[in-house]
Amino acid sequence: MHSNSYAGPVTTTTDPLVSGGTDDERTYGIAEVSTITGLTPDTLRWYEREGMVPPIPRGGDRRRRYTDRYIGVITLLVRLRETGLPVADMRRFALLVEGGPDTHPERLAILLAHRARIAERRRLIDETSDALELKIGHYRTLIDTGGECAAARPD
Repeated sequence: MHSNSYAGPVTTTTDPLVSGGTDDERTYGIAEVSTITGLTPDTLRWYEREGMVPPIPRGGDRRRRYTDRYIGVITLLVRLRETGLPVADMRRFALLVEGGPDTHPERLAILLAHRARIAERRRLIDETSDALELKIGHYRTLIDTGGECAAARPD
């Protein structure tokens, strides 16, 4: 029987989706995974039901038994979701994970497309931030000089 304590965050220098497990690999219950990932048990169950993470293996007691590999997959997918990865892409990615190494090119394509969307969003945010900084400078100047906006002056 495994203890219910978790030694720390999952860190890996390799693809967590590729590293396999063994029969004696440490497993975690849903409450532990909830603590590790920051997702509620209900959210973890919902992600699995909706196909947004790969199916989680069950123990003899029919309870979900997460390995470090599955925690890594969930952590990656949650991060991708937080950056706007569409749900359909999450589902496709989760399905591909179960397909093994033959699916690496399609997984890569999903990640590259998402990276491009993030880069475009970042560009738009930078443009908006620049405009915001100009407007902040404008109002600071008005405050410092006692001026007013030209549009606010009565004719």
